[in-house]
Amino acid sequence: MKAFQVKAPHDYQVADVVPPQAAAGEALVRVAFAGICGSDMHIIHGDNAFVRFPRITGHEFAGVVEAVGDGVQNVAVGDRVCIDPVISCGQCYPCRIGRPNVCSALEVIGVHRDGGFEESVAVPAANVHHLPDHIGLDAAALVEPYTIAANVLDRMQPHPGDRLMILGAGVIGMTILQMALAKGIEEVIVTDVIHERLAAAKELGATYVFNSRDQDVENEVLALTNGEGVPLIADAACVPALLPQMLLLASPAGRIGLLGFSVQPSELVQLEVIKKELTLVGSRLNNRKFPEVLELMASGQLNPLALVSHRLPLSEMPSAIDMLDHRPEEARKVLIQISA
Repeated sequence: MKAFQVKAPHDYQVADVVPPQAAAGEALVRVAFAGICGSDMHIIHGDNAFVRFPRITGHEFAGVVEAVGDGVQNVAVGDRVCIDPVISCGQCYPCRIGRPNVCSALEVIGVHRDGGFEESVAVPAANVHHLPDHIGLDAAALVEPYTIAANVLDRMQPHPGDRLMILGAGVIGMTILQMALAKGIEEVIVTDVIHERLAAAKELGATYVFNSRDQDVENEVLALTNGEGVPLIADAACVPALLPQMLLLASPAGRIGLLGFSVQPSELVQLEVIKKELTLVGSRLNNRKFPEVLELMASGQLNPLALVSHRLPLSEMPSAIDMLDHRPEEARKVLIQISA
């Protein structure tokens, strides 16, 4: 069986591996499509502190169930499914208070255990979600990125009439944009340094876009908001050095959602946080957001295929990684087709 395997940082290849089997409580899924995520790139570069090598990566994927293990009743052979990569213990403090996405014994498919960049993958049946008939397997592979967006927006607790500012117009920024519009946020500001990404954001419904390489974003946003600032700021750029700008641009009582995994320190001026009584929240993975996203996708309120710039076979994973590393302006979401 073919799989994309990362043996160690910067050491990866499409290799032959032993096919997995469905253990008790598991489903074996033949993967149709899987998306390359920024966190997959972090694993490849050795920037993910949680990964265990060697690892078959991939946590955004969909396919068809081809076998089930003992005790599985919620899925059957032939079901079209997508997979929530979050595996939690159900017993620790975060799990007991309804926050399983930060479980003390958290495992993530594609990080702690093998993921979707392989022809077949064994996953806990509890993590399997059935697809509505009219959602294609290619679109379903992108449910997981939208759950990231749903999670950070919920963490920021939007109020009616709130403006949202998104730093970064990559794939996560675009999922946050679409999810915000679907949730009724009417005015969204998007910033980036790549013109093509900002143009795409405008096409997808952003109210205002600013190129922080060419424009003074602080002046533009403060002028736009009459000096008040923005109630909601989502950091989809994940650049630690941008935190001071976010503190400056946040309105009093504003909420800032952080998504990055960088180990680099950020400069935080406590006065700015206290005088505005700002809320800074971390957002990791998703807290049971798959049903919500599938419902919005089925209703047509989300357009996942608008994010896809490339569709490539599994054999071309190394060239896709090279493009994302060296020519990121050429790509949005790269979708890998693994089976028909």
